[in-house]
Amino acid sequence: MVAAGPAELEHGEAMFTAFREAPDLVDWPVVFAGPTAWFDTDSLAQSAALAAELAGLDGADRLHLDLRADGLAVRLARDVTELVESDLDLARRIPEVAAEFGARSAPSKVQTVQIAIASKADDAVRPFWRELFAYAEQGDEDLIDLDGRGPSLWFQDISPEKPLRHAFHLDVSVPRAVGRARVEAALRAGGRIAAGSEERGWWTLADPAGNKVDIAIWADREGTG
Repeated sequence: MVAAGPAELEHGEAMFTAFREAPDLVDWPVVFAGPTAWFDTDSLAQSAALAAELAGLDGADRLHLDLRADGLAVRLARDVTELVESDLDLARRIPEVAAEFGARSAPSKVQTVQIAIASKADDAVRPFWRELFAYAEQGDEDLIDLDGRGPSLWFQDISPEKPLRHAFHLDVSVPRAVGRARVEAALRAGGRIAAGSEERGWWTLADPAGNKVDIAIWADREGTG
């Protein structure tokens, strides 16, 4: 399965930019999975009622809703390449509906996780993982779950000299406003910064055993940190 080609990826990047630059869409941090919102609720019944109301909005048939007893996560499309111009208006309407139901926007709770797997141009790593996960190809570097259930897989090109043994790590995409706090919490818990910086939009952290994870804020809008 192929999820998106170059034209679709270019469209997706344009929609990323539109969300980043819209001053009235601060409820929608842009993470790897695309613009995503979280609304705190007081019960599962409240979350379910809000989800039912959102399901009746124009364009809601493409929403991805993650229903919990303490809140509701809303993603505007299965994949960023499927975003359309009308999603900007839908994104403006959804927080209004949430407020009417007594739900509170909590953008700092948004995050998505990606698995980064080292690969080389001439190897067969990606087909193995595509079939193992039953995922779809997105461009030349990514595999995604078309049903939105699991993390995406990114195949990171590495130098020919670097060995591939145990060569994968996690990427955690979070709103820019919480990136520094997340890093500092990990440092207090025994981690260390192995690479990156806030200016670069990402940090690579290592735990006490040397396992690595990236905290990424580059996808989100500037000026929210």
